[in-house]
Amino acid sequence: MFFDPSALMEVRNLAIDYVGDNEVLRAVNGISFNIKRGEIFGLAGESGCGKSTVAFGLARLTRLPGLVSGGSVSFNGEEVLNFDGDRLRQYRWGEVSFVFQSAMNALNPVIRVSEQLTDVIQTHKSCSLQVARERAAEMFELVGIHPDRLEDFPHQFSGGMRQRICIAIALCLEPKLIIMDEPTTALDVVVQRDIIEQIRALQEQLGFSVLFITHDLGLMIEFCDRIGIMYSGELVEVGPSATIFENPLHPYTEALGQSFPPLTGPRVRLEGIEGSPPRLSEIPLGCRFSPRCSKAIAVCKNQSPHLIDYPKQESRAACHLLQL
Repeated sequence: MFFDPSALMEVRNLAIDYVGDNEVLRAVNGISFNIKRGEIFGLAGESGCGKSTVAFGLARLTRLPGLVSGGSVSFNGEEVLNFDGDRLRQYRWGEVSFVFQSAMNALNPVIRVSEQLTDVIQTHKSCSLQVARERAAEMFELVGIHPDRLEDFPHQFSGGMRQRICIAIALCLEPKLIIMDEPTTALDVVVQRDIIEQIRALQEQLGFSVLFITHDLGLMIEFCDRIGIMYSGELVEVGPSATIFENPLHPYTEALGQSFPPLTGPRVRLEGIEGSPPRLSEIPLGCRFSPRCSKAIAVCKNQSPHLIDYPKQESRAACHLLQL
């Protein structure tokens, strides 16, 4: 496989299935993208489109009935899907760390947060408890929490502070990539803004890359360098944030952008997207978005489009309309 030296991670034709008693359902259908060094790459789409499934696949955290059934995940030129147990333990948290959805559920409610940070450090590094505690205190200061709070329990922190603790845990081992799956879910807009600004400041200070997953396209456009748009387990568009905002190529990307109210300018009527994404057991023939697309033409109904490069926009998109 060709390795792009500007890319920290390259994903090629990744396929992830869910295996049942009588059927196999494909949740991620051969997607390809890369994450550059020092880049914030966003993955957006409606709930159920496969964003979190992709994140678990990249981290080798997929569990039955889920199964990574094909493709390649290259990290720094190494094939992640071939890692043995020892190499996989080094890869997780040491090189790629995670901020999962719902910070209160990610933290153990009956263990002091100091123990949760030092456990991560000592599991992956040979050091004394005192050294681990000093590192935990450094991480608290880095995310704006006073080290005196280390002996508190998770319930003694606000939602925003718990999310900061999860970010501190993710940064403990100085990873090269952090996967953030809906890191601002259930936070009010003021706290959300504060968390996003702190992630950006830490990223610029420490130089790590971020895979940022959310259904909030407006938030993602403001925060990310490039964005991939997912629909029903497939990537339909990948491009710079500015292009996704100002000149989306795919009808789904355009409709997704029109589903969020603008913060400035005159009031406009939100159009939304009629219908619902297809069930995995009822994937339509042709373009998966065509049953909901107002611009669909005959070929959309029976032929699946493929991602094609559009160099002027520095984008890729999968839509038959773009080839007319």
